[in-house]
Amino acid sequence: MGKRFRRRAFALALLAVPIAAGAQSSTALDFLKSIYEPYKKAGFKGQPYWEARRFFVADLAEAIERDYERAKKSTEVPALDGDPFLNAQDWNVHSVNYSVSEMRSAKRAVGAIALDNLGMPTLLALFLIETPQGWRIDDIVSRGSSLRAFFKLN
Repeated sequence: MGKRFRRRAFALALLAVPIAAGAQSSTALDFLKSIYEPYKKAGFKGQPYWEARRFFVADLAEAIERDYERAKKSTEVPALDGDPFLNAQDWNVHSVNYSVSEMRSAKRAVGAIALDNLGMPTLLALFLIETPQGWRIDDIVSRGSSLRAFFKLN
């Protein structure tokens, strides 16, 4: 009985692998919607971008984490003192429109986000890379500013 149980457990584990992998490989559009749709809800406090590895590629995540650690040690405000997803410190988002261009063979995508924040139109470009953990942001560009340039990353 022990041997048969181990075989069944192994077979079930093998069946679960494609399910887990499939759940991880959402589209770039799904990733962007998971970030931006909550902003349309009243009272939403913003994405926890300080949990940088959930959203950003490794070097950008490390730069954000260093910024937060420096601020925490010196009890100051981080250099990144606004929400990078909106390029704003305050928000009341009424609408969000998405356009995504995926280059699946290169595991890259560019997302164009147009939103109404506090009655002002805001346009953002998010450069995305598909990683083993899912889609991650390589850069956010808005009004000529870049998150990578802000942290002096190439």
